[in-house]
Amino acid sequence: MAIRLGDDAPNFQAATTEGEISFYDWMGNGWAVLFSHPKDFTPVCTTELGECARLKPEFERRGVKVIGLSVDPLDSHKGWAADIAETQGHALNFPVIADADRKVSDLYGMIHPNASDTFTVRSVFIIGPDKKVKLTLTYPASTGRNFAEILRVIDSLQLTAKYSVATPVNWKDGDDCIIVPAVSDEAAKEKFPDGWKTIKPYLRIVPQPNK
Repeated sequence: MAIRLGDDAPNFQAATTEGEISFYDWMGNGWAVLFSHPKDFTPVCTTELGECARLKPEFERRGVKVIGLSVDPLDSHKGWAADIAETQGHALNFPVIADADRKVSDLYGMIHPNASDTFTVRSVFIIGPDKKVKLTLTYPASTGRNFAEILRVIDSLQLTAKYSVATPVNWKDGDDCIIVPAVSDEAAKEKFPDGWKTIKPYLRIVPQPNK
């Protein structure tokens, strides 16, 4: 069964490039991004892992851990890590799961038979501190992911989890937000004492609350 938003993220034990982990223990009380790669020593994956390594401080600033996955074995991952450092200029600095038995891939529905019976597609799962799945993305094997978009979504998820707002189209951190319809004008006066701009009764624009 496909994992849906709000589902519990399956826990698992796995070998990684940074040792054996229990996923929930590894996550701790923070956020996590789990993302899969079709295969080691492939060009698009190499660029993605290098970019994720470059952006690791941005994930850490948001309290987010990142972990990759490929269906190749651990020895292959370790050899691939050298190529990533050489070609991308950033050494692997987060764990990559060795999922040769496809246990984790099957748990998370990362293998799509119409695309490949043996390799994962480019899946992304953002998981909250409550271990619930907050976002899923699925890319074809031929298309590299946009990690700036993944960070943007994390900013939105963390903001909207704390405040009674939603984020509009193309929103980025620091932009105006939308007061959620469930909040009445009376309640909004308490939550947003500096006021807001009403475009329509259901479309109320407010500066980002934590800025």
